[in-house]
Amino acid sequence: MQDAVTGLIGRYDQQGRYLDRPAIEQIDAYFAEADLRLAAVALINREAAEIVREASQRLWLADPELLLPGGNAYTTRRLAACLRDLDYFLRYASYALVAADWKMLDERVLNGLNDTYKSLGVPTGPTARGILLLSEVVQEMLSAEGVQSAAVVRAPFEHMAKALAETNISGR
Repeated sequence: MQDAVTGLIGRYDQQGRYLDRPAIEQIDAYFAEADLRLAAVALINREAAEIVREASQRLWLADPELLLPGGNAYTTRRLAACLRDLDYFLRYASYALVAADWKMLDERVLNGLNDTYKSLGVPTGPTARGILLLSEVVQEMLSAEGVQSAAVVRAPFEHMAKALAETNISGR
């Protein structure tokens, strides 16, 4: 895993170039957003169980069929797997927030996950909605703490949700 600065420096090093103005501006933006990203990660670390609980409750309220016979969260085992996966997505979003690099999400989460979900018949549409609900809950909690979140906090969640929604096997 790399962070945004390490990746940027690595690209310039491979090209044998000095850091130019755009590179320095990217590094400056990385550090300018550091307090916000770290506040979001601290909140996620402290409130992970509550974030997952609240996001899942919102998902079940919006799509109660998921909990009914035939739904993908029906049975205790499947429900536990859904909650485990939401926690997994939340944890990796926190890593990506610190690194400010969404490529790690492709490498560590999304590559292979679509195939796994397809082979198990797991619809990715509700999963993508759940991921966006995680983002919503995190942003609301940050706001309640007086931290004005920005697109940078939503970005890793939106990246994962978009990738999963593009391969939605349920059509929902």
